[in-house]
Amino acid sequence: MIGAIAGDIIGSVYEWRNIKTKEFPLFSEKSRFTDDTVLTVALADSILNEAPYVDKLKEYFHYFPRAGYGGNFYRWAASENNQPYNSWGNGSAMRVSPIGFAYNDLATVLEKAKQSAEVTHNHPEGIKGAQATASAIFLARTGNDKATIKNYIENTFGYNLSIPLDEIRPNYRFDVEANVFSLKKR
Repeated sequence: MIGAIAGDIIGSVYEWRNIKTKEFPLFSEKSRFTDDTVLTVALADSILNEAPYVDKLKEYFHYFPRAGYGGNFYRWAASENNQPYNSWGNGSAMRVSPIGFAYNDLATVLEKAKQSAEVTHNHPEGIKGAQATASAIFLARTGNDKATIKNYIENTFGYNLSIPLDEIRPNYRFDVEANVFSLKKR
C-alpha cells in the first residue's frame, strides 16, 4: 500500500499531461494524493472493519470529493445508487493493493479482488485488472520471484508483459475524456 500511495503522489503531477520521460523529480510542490489513494485507503478500511466495499468507497468519496475521480465514478459515488456501472477502466486495479496483503491464499485474493472490482468495475476487463494486480502483490509478498509472477500474470490473465517499456511509451497516451490510458494504432 505504501508503494501504491507513494506512486500515486509522485505521479499526480504527470498523470494528465502525457509526460513520457524517465527524468523527473519524485516530489514537487504540486504533488498530492488522488482518488487512487483515497479509494485504496477505503478498501483497507473496509477489510479491517469488515464493512461492505460499496459503503467505504462512497464514505471516503464524501470525505475527499475533489480527489480527481473519473466522471462515472463521481456520479455513482455521489448518487444513492449502489449498482455498478460496468466500467472497464483501471480504477479497480488502482485501489486493490490492500487485498493482495490482507489474505493468505491466492484463491481468496482472486475472489476478494473480483468482489472489490464488481462494486463499480463489473465489466470483465475491470475485474481482470484488479485480479491481476492483487495476485501480483500477493505472489510478491509470499516470496515468488519476478519470473514466476510474470509467468502467472501472462498465463492467467493474457497480458503480454514481455513488451519493453521503450516500445510502449511512444504509442500510449492518457485520454482525458475517457479517463483511461490507451495505445495509439501503429
